[in-house]
Amino acid sequence: MSNPLGSVVFPAAGLGTRILPATKAFPKELLPLVDRPIIQYGVEEAVHSGVKHMVLVTSPDNHMTPAHFSPNRNLEAFLEQRKKLDALDAVRNLSNMADICTVHQKQPLGLGHAILATKELVRTDAFGVVLPDDVIDANPPALQQMIDVFKEVNGPVLLVEKVAPEAVDRYGIVDATPLGKNTFQVHNLVEKPPLKTAPSNLAIVGRYILTSDIFSALERTGTGAAGEIQLTDGIRNLLEERPIYACLIDGTRHDVGNRVGYLEASLHFALKDPELEPVLRNFFRMHT
Repeated sequence: MSNPLGSVVFPAAGLGTRILPATKAFPKELLPLVDRPIIQYGVEEAVHSGVKHMVLVTSPDNHMTPAHFSPNRNLEAFLEQRKKLDALDAVRNLSNMADICTVHQKQPLGLGHAILATKELVRTDAFGVVLPDDVIDANPPALQQMIDVFKEVNGPVLLVEKVAPEAVDRYGIVDATPLGKNTFQVHNLVEKPPLKTAPSNLAIVGRYILTSDIFSALERTGTGAAGEIQLTDGIRNLLEERPIYACLIDGTRHDVGNRVGYLEASLHFALKDPELEPVLRNFFRMHT
């Protein structure tokens, strides 16, 4: 089977309240991790997993995120004139790496609502969803790991991670039985359960492979008490109609939507850079 995913969706219309005031006037997904904005890590992950069509879900007033992946002829001409060829290649590669389109989520009415906004833009029955806040360092890429599972089970796949017992009440947790080394069949999804009633410590993290029937499931779900359409509720509805699976991540995940996670991710990727790594280690030696 060739790559089953025609598109990857990037919901990026949130307000970034966990990292204010940095995000008051600047899209959270464009905050830099070393030398690239947060969202670029996810787009590169999708490209390295064999997908070229990306759908950005943004707020109507966010023109900066799409612009990051669009050609900038004036900048290219300036870099070419100044013979900054490495920077020129990096800028051109951004606009050539993927086919990116944008849809606006007029109000932040939940992740399920953001997914519904892409109904006319995803290209095939199966599509990926990457939450930019979850930056994952993995080889093969996390999305590729999920694609490999999808090819085996031919059904929706959720990415899960084993979390500490004291953290289960901060995540959606799956009730699932193992099918193989890193593959599970999901029986239920429980949102932020207390530890004593949690069915497992397998937490849903920011990657999904969904199929087109999720759209009708989300439409049936409707809005919850907060006026939002939750993707978890839509998946739970879909679970009544077809099997759903989970893929246990093999890699390192960083939640960059909060200050601690953002700092940890910045250090993680900086320490992988051969130019920055010795500088950082020397800095730590001098200040500890």
